[in-house]
Amino acid sequence: MPEGDTIFRAARTLHRALAQHVVARFESAYPALTRVDHDRPIAGRLIEAVTAHGKHLLIAFSGDLVLHTHMRMNGSWHVYRPGERWRRPHRDMRVLIATDQYVAVGFNVPIAEFLTTRELARHRDLRLLGPDLLDPEFDRGEAVRRIRAHQRDAIGDVLLAQRIVSGIGNVFKSEILFVAGVHPFTRVETLADADLIRILTVAQDLMRANVRDRPATFGPAIGRRTTLSLDPRAQLWVYGRGGRPCRKCGSPVQAKKTGFDARLTYWCPACQAPTGVA
Repeated sequence: MPEGDTIFRAARTLHRALAQHVVARFESAYPALTRVDHDRPIAGRLIEAVTAHGKHLLIAFSGDLVLHTHMRMNGSWHVYRPGERWRRPHRDMRVLIATDQYVAVGFNVPIAEFLTTRELARHRDLRLLGPDLLDPEFDRGEAVRRIRAHQRDAIGDVLLAQRIVSGIGNVFKSEILFVAGVHPFTRVETLADADLIRILTVAQDLMRANVRDRPATFGPAIGRRTTLSLDPRAQLWVYGRGGRPCRKCGSPVQAKKTGFDARLTYWCPACQAPTGVA
């Protein structure tokens, strides 16, 4: 699943390509979007801005209209020059926004809806999102308060809950907790506020490092790096390395499926000593 850094970079790339340009052509495979386009044509509108909020991407058009998309597991946005060959088949196109200079294509985007500013402010999923780790005004105190409301839960599960803190996905979850030295199944109630602040600080540092002056990448882990290694084969500390030696101590990295979606969690049993494990 694309995580907050991927969506942030995609929004930044789309903003640079589309913002302050007029829509020349709009297409969609979704009848709900084409109905809006029929009643309130998208072509001719100015694209005002493209922004990210956690894992949500928002494209604002003139005339009080916003396209809200969420990538879920497989969705992605690509940007092409007019006439350039697409890297995905046309049958995967769900949304297309073209200007005179660029064509933005949303492939396999499962959630796409037009909203007014008022509807956006009242949108349940967006309204309930926790503090965004990539927001320059990230509220660390509020994030700690929301985490504390889940005292009996494992910290790894809590970090994935977008209503507690937004932007972290399964890859970053394992990587953040490894760097912070916290076992992923540690109950929140056994962690001091200083531990939670350290985890959030690591989360911000890793996510910011993965969006700082880097081109957009479209996919869950393409180009993501949490280590300082220049070796392209050593970009991550533990994620995807179950049974292999820890890059720090050599102990075998552990892996376990957890949660409703049975997603894998990775950790080093030596570097992340289990204390207060749920």
